[in-house]
Parts: sequence; C-alpha cells; structure tokens
Amino acid sequence: MDWRGWAEIVFTIAVTVAVGWPLGIYMARVWAGEKTPFDLVLKPVEAGFYAALGIDRNKGQNWLGYAGAVLAFSAAGFVLLYGLLRLQGLLPLNPQGFDGLSPHLAFNTAVSFVTNTNWQSYGGETTMSSLSQMLGLTVQNFVSAGAGLAIAAAVARAFAADRGESLGSFWVDLTRSVLYVLLPVSIVTALALVAAGVPQSLLANVTAKTLEGADQIIALFPVASQEAIKQWGTNGGGLFNVNSAHPLENPTPLTNLIEVVSLNALAFGTVIAFGRVAGARKEARALLAAMVILVGFGAAAIYSSETLTPQPAMIAAGITDAPANMEGKEVRFGAAASSIWAAQTTGASNGSVNAMHGSFMPLGGGVAMFLMQLGEILPGGVGSGLYGMVVMALLAVFVAGLMVGRTPEYLGKKVESREIKFAMLAVLILPLAILGFSAIAAVLPVALEGLLNKGPRGLTEILYAYSSAAGNNGSAFAGLTANAPWWNTTLGIAMLLGRFAYMIPVIALAGAIAAKPKLKPTAGTLPSDSPLFVGLLIGIILILGGLQFFPALALGPIVEHFQVLAASR
Repeated sequence: MDWRGWAEIVFTIAVTVAVGWPLGIYMARVWAGEKTPFDLVLKPVEAGFYAALGIDRNKGQNWLGYAGAVLAFSAAGFVLLYGLLRLQGLLPLNPQGFDGLSPHLAFNTAVSFVTNTNWQSYGGETTMSSLSQMLGLTVQNFVSAGAGLAIAAAVARAFAADRGESLGSFWVDLTRSVLYVLLPVSIVTALALVAAGVPQSLLANVTAKTLEGADQIIALFPVASQEAIKQWGTNGGGLFNVNSAHPLENPTPLTNLIEVVSLNALAFGTVIAFGRVAGARKEARALLAAMVILVGFGAAAIYSSETLTPQPAMIAAGITDAPANMEGKEVRFGAAASSIWAAQTTGASNGSVNAMHGSFMPLGGGVAMFLMQLGEILPGGVGSGLYGMVVMALLAVFVAGLMVGRTPEYLGKKVESREIKFAMLAVLILPLAILGFSAIAAVLPVALEGLLNKGPRGLTEILYAYSSAAGNNGSAFAGLTANAPWWNTTLGIAMLLGRFAYMIPVIALAGAIAAKPKLKPTAGTLPSDSPLFVGLLIGIILILGGLQFFPALALGPIVEHFQVLAASR
C-alpha cells in the first residue's frame, strides 16, 4: 500500500464522475425528447421503428401500462434468446462448431441477459458461437440496459408531474435510450478499444508461435463491440471465461481505465439526468455524493484488505514483506486497479472483473459481496441504480418524518403509507431471494455438490452466488460449479426476482408519486440536498444492509478472516 495506489483509486472515481456528468446533461435532453447532435442521422431511424411497430410517440402510459410493456418486452426477449441458444448448433456464424446449450443452461443464460445480470455458468470462448454472441447476447446487452434507463426516465417524470397519470411511453423511452445514448457511446468506445489492441473479428481463431516455438491456437471473437456495451450497459458478461482479466478483453492499463470508467459513468450520469428532469438538481447531487462516498469507502476497504492482511501462504514460505496479495490479479494492473474495479463493479450491477474475487482476502471478497447486498445502488445499473437510490431516499425521509412527527416529503411530493409499502416490497426482495435460496442450498446435498470448499468459505461461495444473481450483478466468486440443473435454475429464478419483483413495485411507486400534487417546500420540509440528508441516506442504506445480511456475513467471510489471522501467527 502506498500513495500511488490511493491516488489511482481517487483518480478513477473522479474521472468516472467527470465523464458521467455531461452524459447526464445530454441524457436529460434525450428523456425530454429535445434536440440532440444525432438527430439528423437517428431521427429517421427512430421514426421508422415507431411506424413499423404502430407506436404513437405522443401517447403516454399509466403505471400499469408501462409495467405491462416492460414485462411483455422482456418475456419476448427471453423466448427469442432461449430459442437461439438451444438451436445454436444448427445456425450460421458458428465457425467453432459449438452445439446448442442444454435446457437448464439456456434458461439461466437467457434469464441472465434479459435481466441485465450477465451471470455466466459457462466459458464464453468454448460455448457461444459468434451469432449467439452478437444477435443474442449483445442485443440483450443493449435492450436490457435500455429498459433500465426507460424506467429511470419514468421515475424522473413522476417527480416532475403535478397530478399526472402518464409516466411516458416505455416504447419511446426504450428506443431513445438505445439509439441516442447506448449506441453512440458504445461505438466510440469500441473503436477506442480496437485502436488500443482489443480484437474485433469473425474468425474462429488464429495460430501464434510461443517463445518455445510451439503453436498456440487463440480463439477470436468480435470482442471490442461486446466489451463496449458490456461496460456502458452495466452488463458485465465477457466473451472469455476470465472476463476483463483476459488480455484480449483488457490488454493494457489504458484499456483498463477506459473500461472501468465506462463501467460506472452512465449510471452516475443517470442521477444527473434525473435531477434535471425532476427539477431537483441539488437533491440529485446529494444522491450522487452518497453513491461516491460509499463506493469510495468500499474500494478503500478492499485495497486495505489486499495490502495489509497477512497472507498465510506467504508466511508459511517465510516471506513476511509481501507488498500485496497478488493471487488472482493481473500484474499489468496490480492491487489498486483491481480493488477499485471490484468496488465499482459490485457497487454497480455490472459484474465484470479484472481480477478473481475468489482470490481476494476474506474481507476484500466480503466487502465486494456486501456492496451487492446493499441493493446495487452505488451507483447501480444504468437506470436501476437511480431508481433504487430514490427508493432509499424515500425511506430516509420517511424515517426522518417519524422522528419529528411530520408527514415526510421528497422533491415536493408527500410520502405516505402507499408509497412506503411499494418501497418496502422492493427492498425486501433482495434478502428474501439471497438468504432464502442460500439457506436451502446450504443444507441440500444436490446444491452442496457444486461447492469446492466447506465451512465458512463454502458458505461465502453460496452467499456470493445468490447475492450476485438477485442483485443482477453477475460476478462470480469461483469455487462454485454452477453449470448444473439446481444452480442454473435457482440462480435464474433469483435473477428474475431481483429484476422484476423490484422493478414492478418501483413503477407502481412512480405512478403513485405522479398522481400527487407538486408542493412547495415549507419550514417543516427536510432539506434533501444537505450534508445531513446525505448522512441520513447513507445510514439507512448501511442499516438495511447490515441488519439483513450481517449475521450471514459473520458466518462466512468474517469467520474466514479470523481463521486467516490465526493461520498467519
């Protein structure tokens, strides 16, 4: 640990926010249907979509219509992707000759990409054809992220409305989010990655000569384009099994910076866009501050764990001055870059990795898991992180209102029992899915067969898997053989719950908020742009996560941490 590592962490977060800020300003224009620099090219394309699908762009939807459109679109995407994966062996653009996926793996993968999770129970380079990657997975990377942005736009309009019923049109929000936001940033990033050495090819492989003179066959795919939307859409699923630790996905420190910044920039930008559309710019900056503070502390905790905790293997080998735990990390990045990536990918619903989280020290891996359990709101997925943080803000003002005996308000809207019921339905789904499935898996023989380790480490593998699935994160802890009927099926169900059992109450909440009158602040209104509110919001987030998950964490990574300390003496 030294000042350079800390500077790298601070620099990465600062650049991410700096990139996200103007993107948020631009995104607010997209949500409002205002002019953009891409209108000349994209307006005809947008109009063509509406004409082909019979969509009236001026006709809005109430919350039931909006929620129904989200569910119908996602169900159609699941059916198409599942069919494509099952029939992969019969379809073109399969130069490697891969067979179709098994029913349980196709179910898990289709659910994973439709829910913006990108959990992968397979090795991409040995399982997926180029057609499956491009037509199936990449398309879902765009539209699942676009769906999240659409709902964030609806939530922003709800707070701007004065006794309104319409949240806008999901079909318009989805189309504009994909065409005007995700597509341009992905094209620019893909070209930058190609220039920096990331391949983009439809060839099956190339043959290279090793230093010993042997032939090595290197699998090729259209990597750069997938890598770009994988990060910008907070998807996280890579073409290769080791994700962005693979040199073809992430060859240099420059590509590492590009990818880790694009991982969070759009999610941060969504908060800025929310503030502009809802007419609450100062309040949005308070939400952003809470996100940055928590993800910064998360990165600091992981970095400290990886550089200060004694390593038993090093102690046993007589090496007492090892500078950092480098197991599972790429030497081209180091501990600091791995720590900030781990914090940003688990604070978001991204799940990409440039180091193996299962190789982190127990507390480092535990912090990464805890960031997912907080609700994937730091800054979360594109769109989903914003509306998750708004739910936490509503709970924060509700708690403050209880303290002083007043009806709470947030952004000019009274927060009453109906809104809190919807908010609690949303936040309770994570502990139900994570702890419920983990409890069953911890005692079920067919589930335990997939574990590599027993005891606290084995429990951590179980908890991490369901935290990643229910949080729509997608990162894996390693040690767990997940490509089996039990794990593929239950993890798929957890992904569906984490996405839609959270999303639908949020849309209902937005409908309730939109119908309320817009009130002016009074002397009794709690300012939601102050440092006091930021502290209250952080406290609510940590209390919810701590009370729900701390007992399980105490039996997993915390116990393992003390075992490591005992073994290092």
